[in-house]
Amino acid sequence: MGGQGEIVVKRIEALLDASANGGPAPDLDRMEATLTDGYAEALALEAERWRIERRLGEVAHTAQEPAVADEVATLGRRLTHAERELLRLRDVLGRLQARTRALRRTR
Repeated sequence: MGGQGEIVVKRIEALLDASANGGPAPDLDRMEATLTDGYAEALALEAERWRIERRLGEVAHTAQEPAVADEVATLGRRLTHAERELLRLRDVLGRLQARTRALRRTR
């Protein structure tokens, strides 16, 4: 994961680690803002995955050209990367969402 997605994941992991390590629970507003940022990043990754899948379909129709094989391989790698990023992000978002819900209940 790179760029903005990696930053969001690191922010989420820091929030999860803060209370898990015996420290004070993070501020609820901060947790909710980070969730919002994380869900926005997840939507961006889903859009990227959709664009890659659509392009793969377009390229598949011209599979006779030699350069197409390279593009298909590149698109396949990008798709795999986007899917991995999305799974990782969804995992940490789910954990942060559960932690946020628990904090809301205590207030």
